[in-house]
Amino acid sequence: MRGITIVTTAGRPDQQSDHLAKIACKETGATFVERKKRSVTKLQQQYDAHVIMAGKNRYEYYAKGASAPFFFHPNSAAFRLKRLARGESDPLIEVCQLQQGDSFLDCTLGIGSDSLVASYVIGDHGKVVGIEANPNVAFIVRKGMATYDTTELPLTACMRKIEVVHTEAVQFLQGQATDSFDVVYMDPMFEELIEESTNFEALRHAGEHIALSSMWIEEAKRVAKRRVVLKAHYQSPWFTEYGFERDVRLTAKFHYGFIDLRN
Repeated sequence: MRGITIVTTAGRPDQQSDHLAKIACKETGATFVERKKRSVTKLQQQYDAHVIMAGKNRYEYYAKGASAPFFFHPNSAAFRLKRLARGESDPLIEVCQLQQGDSFLDCTLGIGSDSLVASYVIGDHGKVVGIEANPNVAFIVRKGMATYDTTELPLTACMRKIEVVHTEAVQFLQGQATDSFDVVYMDPMFEELIEESTNFEALRHAGEHIALSSMWIEEAKRVAKRRVVLKAHYQSPWFTEYGFERDVRLTAKFHYGFIDLRN
């Protein structure tokens, strides 16, 4: 992420938004700037900066040049969990072969939908760690998962169990012991939009675009006990280039691929 980040409040700040702004400054190291009735776009231009806005109920992140904010929301995870609760299948869970008590490392957390689904399946005795390279996105998602409230209790419980870590995937993997996670998963930022969601489009603008590499794959294979799993556009050359067995989904714009380390 290039450039500086500033923190401000909602257009009409109150005590709560002031408090949230202070938390954001402390945890991100960003400088606080009073709103003074200025638009977010105006603040971006005046300070040549990314903007984290502390609203009354949530944080919003406006990457420099972005008009739409990125904010935490469970998105597709909500209805995916409902399907799993009804006994239906989920393609990520199938390709990862996740089960109760497993450990799951998400190298590209983003908004965290896949980690939420994994957290639901592996249960209270499992472990989910999500890596996010962009510090502002990591902050937004970490705070969202810790505070987002929903009447759907399984979804809320799944959020609270996920450990969000701000770092780059390869750096994190290099610091892990061999065979320390059952599954290592990666979903690098797509060059083509797949999800039909304004928030996913905002994430594409805000997130880090880090290409897959041989070092990334080799470290993932060392850290994973059972499988390394890749999600990518169906036309991606990565499946062949890095030796993934493709799980073809004829009606989907993306496919999963896996390397089974037990073979």
